[in-house]
Amino acid sequence: MSNTKNTQESQGSQKPQDSQNPQKTHTSNDDPTADRRPSPMEVLRRARGQLAELTGMEAESVSSFAQTEQGWSLEVEVLELERVPDTMSLMASYEVELDPQGQLTGYRRVRRYERGRADARRPGGR
Repeated sequence: MSNTKNTQESQGSQKPQDSQNPQKTHTSNDDPTADRRPSPMEVLRRARGQLAELTGMEAESVSSFAQTEQGWSLEVEVLELERVPDTMSLMASYEVELDPQGQLTGYRRVRRYERGRADARRPGGR
């Protein structure tokens, strides 16, 4: 019981400190990430979520990821058409471009393939 009382007292004593520090208070319109560049993991999460929202298809993996002068560039693998057996499902690679804050600025499908097929040599030696 004394732990519960101490916890309640410490929480009560923290409230005035937070209200005295205006930097910790945010209104619903504030974006705490607006003034900083997001981490690579934040960019990956945002890109996957934004692409899924636009295309209606969930990203299965990110096969390439690079920071560019304009922001970020990713290649994202998605399941386009599920088939049985799974190795016959149609997959697609999407090139996704994002601004420096991680907002999607464009995407395009660059290839489509069956999940169970290995790539033939890709143009450009990749």
